[in-house]
Amino acid sequence: MRTSFRAEQLFDPHMKDAERALRTCVHCGFCTATCPTYLVLGDERDSPRGRIMLMQNMLESNAPPTAETVTHLDRCLSCLGCRTACPSGVDYSALIDTARIHIAKTYKRPLSERFLRRFVLLVLMRPGLFSLASAAARIFAPVLPGRLGAMARKVPRARRRAAHAEVPRTLPSARRVMLLKGCVQSVLAPGIDEAAKRVFARQGMNTTPLPGCCGSLAYHMGREDTAMREAKRVIAGFEASGADAFSITASGCAAFIKDYARVLADEPEWKARAEAFAAKVKDFSELAEPAAATQRLDAPVIAYHPPCSLQHGQRLPGRGEALLEAAGFRLAAIPDAHLCCGSAGSYSVLQPKIADELRARKLAAIRSTGAGALASANIGCLTHLSGELPAVHIAELLDWAGGGPDPFSDG
Repeated sequence: MRTSFRAEQLFDPHMKDAERALRTCVHCGFCTATCPTYLVLGDERDSPRGRIMLMQNMLESNAPPTAETVTHLDRCLSCLGCRTACPSGVDYSALIDTARIHIAKTYKRPLSERFLRRFVLLVLMRPGLFSLASAAARIFAPVLPGRLGAMARKVPRARRRAAHAEVPRTLPSARRVMLLKGCVQSVLAPGIDEAAKRVFARQGMNTTPLPGCCGSLAYHMGREDTAMREAKRVIAGFEASGADAFSITASGCAAFIKDYARVLADEPEWKARAEAFAAKVKDFSELAEPAAATQRLDAPVIAYHPPCSLQHGQRLPGRGEALLEAAGFRLAAIPDAHLCCGSAGSYSVLQPKIADELRARKLAAIRSTGAGALASANIGCLTHLSGELPAVHIAELLDWAGGGPDPFSDG
């Protein structure tokens, strides 16, 4: 499609990427069948094709967007199912992220909306504060008004840890992997990283933890400055560690971390460092090796939910399934597994009605499989879909298969 950006606008590398994505789109409509919000709402403005038109008008004019435009762009999950389905290869990610940054800089949201978004970002990016806020929310949820009350009632409890198990010993000279602890997961499910350490150790790798957030929550809410600060911290931490590889067990974070060079495109030195860093970043599912179980697994049939960030964001379809099947687990295929569950980082808090509808649809699809448990590779999906079936991370299952504790056991 044709664009009419001014030459000076295209000096901005982010705008240049967005303009390239716009020119690639031919408005064929293949994306509409894979867009969760379009399937739920049936509004062309809530499809990738419709949002692309809204973003083009907003970005070319370089003016503050209308409330209508913001509403429809806010409803986008950034699941990137449209990017996978697109025959033209439109980089929708570059478009929606640039649009959100433009909105954050030029559009003044209502006071209540500004407060909610700042509060969500403040709490979710700080594990200590999130832990305190979660405990308070469970106590005061019945009396909190409006959206705060609704949000408090959705706060999940921390997942029960599996029985403690020692990390197998490795040689000091073994390959070193830096493992980012992340923010929400370190509070809700610290056992996931513990399992990952044992999986890596059995493969002859030492693990070095790096506390903190990757910055994805901020970036997808248009807070470019905060995201860039976190990205630089992570890159510098890895460079100083001397580790051979970098990993994380949350596929949503891994997808964003691999894209740091685009986030830091305005700063040539940091962009180069980000590109060198990205070459050493591996999702947990990429570093984990397929291996047959070393102990008897009395596991139920498992419905594996592939996170959007793994199959669409990182373009690693089938990786989680292959690992679990190689370990001896019985999997049940979920109908329409390519569709988002509605978690999408902070989306389930900021867009609860749509998120709840997508959750209900995903759970109905899972129930239809007759599976006795749910597995995924992202803490957001596991948390959002929890409640009906035992929900475990693939790291916990692979650890169990390798001799670690049973994640379904109470012991």
